[in-house]
Amino acid sequence: MPQDPTERRVVVTGVPRHTGRTPGYYRPRTEIDEQTTLGHTYVRSLMRSQLRAGLVTFAVLVLLVGPLPLVFAAMPDGATLEWAVLGFCLYPPLVLLARWYVRRAERNEKDLVRLVEDR
Repeated sequence: MPQDPTERRVVVTGVPRHTGRTPGYYRPRTEIDEQTTLGHTYVRSLMRSQLRAGLVTFAVLVLLVGPLPLVFAAMPDGATLEWAVLGFCLYPPLVLLARWYVRRAERNEKDLVRLVEDR
């Protein structure tokens, strides 16, 4: 049966409304997940900053605790004084040092997240 010319369908073509990814679109999370060179650079910078915080903490710990055996050896025999120094004079700086390290590590991670999500 022949179709009536007035009932023909017309196909309209034009510019698509949704183009997907634009050429300038940037996704750092994808870079990190896909382990590209840029993602590797992001992770390496985080690792370096974490290593730097750990080395600073270790250096302060060595400077704080390292000389104590020499100080105790130079002092007259006083076990009570040694325990007092270890218990009361050394404990608060160690707690403060640990607190500083945790805050620094969290700040490094937040900086990376802010860098990745800002763009």
